[in-house]
Amino acid sequence: MPCDTCMPWTACQGLPRALFQFRQVKVPRNLPKSFSHLRSSATMWLWALLPVLLAVGGIAGFWVVYAMAVANGSVNITEAFPYISTCGSSPPQSCVFGQVLNLGAFLGAVICFLKYQQVRDYGCHSRLNLVGLIFGLLCALGSSMVGNFQEKNQIETHLVGAFLAFVVGILYFWVQTFLTNRVKPRHGGWWIGPLRFSLSFCGSAFLIATIVLFFLKLHSESAYCEWALAMVLFLLFGLFAVDFWHMGTCSVHVYHQRADQAAQDIQTSTQTLPL
Repeated sequence: MPCDTCMPWTACQGLPRALFQFRQVKVPRNLPKSFSHLRSSATMWLWALLPVLLAVGGIAGFWVVYAMAVANGSVNITEAFPYISTCGSSPPQSCVFGQVLNLGAFLGAVICFLKYQQVRDYGCHSRLNLVGLIFGLLCALGSSMVGNFQEKNQIETHLVGAFLAFVVGILYFWVQTFLTNRVKPRHGGWWIGPLRFSLSFCGSAFLIATIVLFFLKLHSESAYCEWALAMVLFLLFGLFAVDFWHMGTCSVHVYHQRADQAAQDIQTSTQTLPL
């Protein structure tokens, strides 16, 4: 069946390429201004809702898991305050724990990619932005590993996931803190940079305290710091709502290879035999 374009069928048989692009959708001029404004505001709300959903859902989900673990006796808070993974290691709360982290990992990966593309669209083509994207995706992967490999079942894989979620996650937000002061325009006013820096600093302090207190066998204090670290990471993700509020539209396009490139490949692979 021929393509919709005018190029020959043999020139359109190349594999499609998926290109991710951010585009500002132009509303037709003949529409009322009130409709155009309403449509633009609704789009902004949708993108800004993603970080808020991750932050609120993650925080609420973690404390629901904690409440379930305390209610059914899986943890005893009179002996020691439990780690997050300890609360989510036994059923039935382990199912909720895994679901919360899997959904959070998916939303986190989407948010990290959107933030990466937004920075590129503002004209910042620094390699640091790409490094940030890699850190963000690794953080999302680690979160999924923590949820799927509970500490009672696969402790080694669980610890690798925790390292990616916490350590690499903090590195990701230090990158974003640096990019906040470098990329123009900077949304949110003067306070967004200091706030992101303060939260990243607090997260780093809680991370170091968690590790040090764990090796000192002060497990309750270490668990307090781990919970605080998790809350800070969720807040940092939620802070992206300020940046996404100014986002227009994200679209995905699939293009076929160009006709001239496809024809050249065909000619190259064809041999002419002399008569």
